[in-house]
Amino acid sequence: MSLDLSFYSWELIQNFLIKGLLFSVQLTIVATLGGIAFGTVLALMRLSNKPWLTIPASCYVNVMRSIPLVMVILWFFLLIPTLIGRPIGADLSAYITFIAFEAAFFCEIVRAGIGSIPKGQAAAGQALGMSYAQNMRLIVLPQAFRNMIPIFMTQIIILFQDTSLVYAIGAYDLLKGFEIAGKNYGRPIESYLLAAVVYFLICFSLSRAVKVLQKKVAIIR
Repeated sequence: MSLDLSFYSWELIQNFLIKGLLFSVQLTIVATLGGIAFGTVLALMRLSNKPWLTIPASCYVNVMRSIPLVMVILWFFLLIPTLIGRPIGADLSAYITFIAFEAAFFCEIVRAGIGSIPKGQAAAGQALGMSYAQNMRLIVLPQAFRNMIPIFMTQIIILFQDTSLVYAIGAYDLLKGFEIAGKNYGRPIESYLLAAVVYFLICFSLSRAVKVLQKKVAIIR
């Protein structure tokens, strides 16, 4: 069997791949923003000294981190329509699933970032009369987020790779675009090979950006 890549053209990109790439990028951005926001709340709950906050947050994070993402995707896609009595579609299900799932991982990143800030920083804020919320918002979290930028970027790369799992519920992501293109042109093997190359190029480029950010953050420190 010989490989034939002659079918790869701008027409293929325009008709099959751009739509999938846009959805994969949008899903990555929405899941990142939503995951960081929800994950920060979870992290603050886990750092609280109130059991009614720490226990639910810890259970949520531990459960989510212990279940394969593809299973969570299928659960949300199949269970939510049953609970609310109407379908929500593969795209919306993917957004909800990824935010809920990624929040558990961003929670641990934020929690570690907060722990990396010297205790004297928070003590100084308290000495100035700041409340716990003000201390976190104005002193601790800004420094923690700056330190976490490279780790956030690494998690975003993993997140972008994981978007291919929405294939399981029929969402039109980048991988789905390559699959449909392969079927239409009768070249499924070549199409999947090209998909691997595209994913590699995107993720490798982002990983190089992470290294640059790590150096800049190290200089700031």
